[in-house]
Amino acid sequence: MPARDADSGVLTGEALLARFTALDVFLTAHQALWKPRPFTHLRLPWETSHPELARWLRQRSLEAAENDHHQPWLMAEAPAPFPALAAISRALSTVAKLPASTLEAPSHRLNVDVPGRKWWQIEAFASRLHFTTQPTHWLDWCAGKGHLGRRLLHAEQQLTCLEYDPTLVASGQLLSQRHHLPATHLQQDVLAADAAQALHPGHTPVALHACGDLHVRLMHLASAAGCAQLAIAPCCYNRISSERYQALSDAAQGSALQLSLDDLGLPQTETVTAGARVRRQRDQSMAWRLGFDLLQRQIRGCDDYLPTPSLPSAWLEKSFAQYCTDLAALKDLSTVGTPDWDALEAAGHQRLAEVRNLELLRGLFRRPLELWLALDRALFLTQKGYHVCLGTFCETALTPRNLLLLAERC
Repeated sequence: MPARDADSGVLTGEALLARFTALDVFLTAHQALWKPRPFTHLRLPWETSHPELARWLRQRSLEAAENDHHQPWLMAEAPAPFPALAAISRALSTVAKLPASTLEAPSHRLNVDVPGRKWWQIEAFASRLHFTTQPTHWLDWCAGKGHLGRRLLHAEQQLTCLEYDPTLVASGQLLSQRHHLPATHLQQDVLAADAAQALHPGHTPVALHACGDLHVRLMHLASAAGCAQLAIAPCCYNRISSERYQALSDAAQGSALQLSLDDLGLPQTETVTAGARVRRQRDQSMAWRLGFDLLQRQIRGCDDYLPTPSLPSAWLEKSFAQYCTDLAALKDLSTVGTPDWDALEAAGHQRLAEVRNLELLRGLFRRPLELWLALDRALFLTQKGYHVCLGTFCETALTPRNLLLLAERC
């Protein structure tokens, strides 16, 4: 088991590199198991090497897959090598909660217009921001309306909110004025060249779920500007402009692991529990796409996946036959003869159950990959002269993207 901070279990100091190295070995050695996506393959390459596990997973129900989605490592009855991989995955994925403090009660109606789940994420994030020196000027990065920044703001502090969408900037400024808070809301493309001018050494930047390039940009600019502290909860590692992952730290740059956009999307496949209607709609959409996938392979005469665009939910109000016909037209394909639509639709639903169960093996690498990516960021900040702590700020039921990086100049 990699070394951890002896007192709290939060990763810091030498434990950051130790855990990264162990994760790197695990992910690199088993990439043939987690890189191929069951959704795009009729038969996965690893099924030849592990036929018993493949058969066992394929015969399970959709309900069984749903029950195990969040905790695949508990599937002790699965054939080898699943249990052994699960044990390693769980050990390498263990990260402690960052210590929490009791926040001052928010000012009256501060949480108005904030969705409940988002507000509790803000509360959890804010309660974990422990710095040696009390911040004097918060900088809310990709702030939206600035809900996070306003929650952090206390007496004698200032707040600057940076946001690209002018409508959100205007709404945020009105909210801050309504609460009589010393907050400035600025329209700023944080990826633009002039974004560096928005950061100053006295700022404490915070970013709650800024996607991909957005939070990476913050780390570069904040470290260059000399900011003494920053806090980032990363999100959407696949939302980047390059086609492959660009490692940040020396350790990640020296890794043999090469990550595509598809690979980077793996952490995002863990989702919070949705309502029954949303689940039914999601399952129907996926089953119909999988049914269409079988059809397009027949039409094209090749056994390759064909990417299709995102479709409005109204498409699910069509018949399955019309859905496939219209989607084929979008891809410049024409159906030949009269397909057995009922059989194709049934096959799509069967494939959905198989895909969800086969994804449970990939699920064992979901958190390790996310932690590998977060540690790359932690090690990058360490190289820039920060003392970094990596832990969680809430339970996964609130958000699976619950890793938080706290960085403070040494």
